[in-house]
Amino acid sequence: MDRRFAANYKSMGLPPRFWFKWQRVKSALRAAFGGQEQSYETAHRMCPHCRGLIDRSAGVCPLCGASVKSPRARTGTTPGRVLGGLIPVPSTATSALVSVNIALYGISWYLTQASAAPGSPAGDTGTDAVVMVRLGAMFGRLVFAGEWWRLVTAIFLHAGLLHIAMNLWCLFDLGPTVESLFSTTKFIVFYLVTGVVGFVASLYWNRGLSVGASGAILGLIGVLIGASYHHGHLGKDYRSQLLRWVFYILLIGVVGGVFGFGTDNAAHVGGLVTGAVLGYVIPEGEPVTRAEDNLWNALALMAILIIAGSFALMALQLNRPIG
Repeated sequence: MDRRFAANYKSMGLPPRFWFKWQRVKSALRAAFGGQEQSYETAHRMCPHCRGLIDRSAGVCPLCGASVKSPRARTGTTPGRVLGGLIPVPSTATSALVSVNIALYGISWYLTQASAAPGSPAGDTGTDAVVMVRLGAMFGRLVFAGEWWRLVTAIFLHAGLLHIAMNLWCLFDLGPTVESLFSTTKFIVFYLVTGVVGFVASLYWNRGLSVGASGAILGLIGVLIGASYHHGHLGKDYRSQLLRWVFYILLIGVVGGVFGFGTDNAAHVGGLVTGAVLGYVIPEGEPVTRAEDNLWNALALMAILIIAGSFALMALQLNRPIG
């Protein structure tokens, strides 16, 4: 970590997260009153060898002496900001995921309303279980019957407005962070792998109906937890915040299960553990070598093709009787 940054937040007695928030507030105030806004997002990048923060334009790491690849322009992957930099606006892959989730929720809601019995509440924001199964919900009996693609399509379906609102709120916050820390290609792979493994865990714990991006969302939290182990005291502070977040999510799941809300904690834990392993093992930053770059491009393309292929298989059985 940059020593100047460390000295600043320690001298103020603030946790790192709140120190950076405070810097964003000050930057917003300077911009509002005609001052020059400072950037804390793009001035530094991480050395892939020693994981220290170095100048973004450096060709040699001053900390370990290793030669580092010049960063490619990534204007699309740097998260935008609104309200003076306090709220991240998702970009690139995160935006695509948000859009797909919203579109599929709209389709499922419309089909639910179209199939609703006369006199049913018109303002209902939930989705029908039969509609969810037809659109690709994870349902144990059908998965074991060969419809494996449900482990993928279920990641993009949601049971109600509150359900999708909570998941997209988390994705808005976590997606740009993971995407900018690791790269867009790695982010795509992380999201699919953790979501699928979460539903595999759910499949062997409870073979009932399950939908939602929660497993992948917990997977992103796990990725950040795993990566935090490489960043000393700053990583420890950040990890404690993430673990509290995990605790509250799992607690809400347990309480929801008691009251019959059907939260899938098995998918949560499966995604979380998988993400933590990936975040710890896989280096942060853009791929360094051409071979590594080609590998992650191929893996990301494969992930996209798996998602597209899964929805194509869903479409082929859309009007078939549910067996």
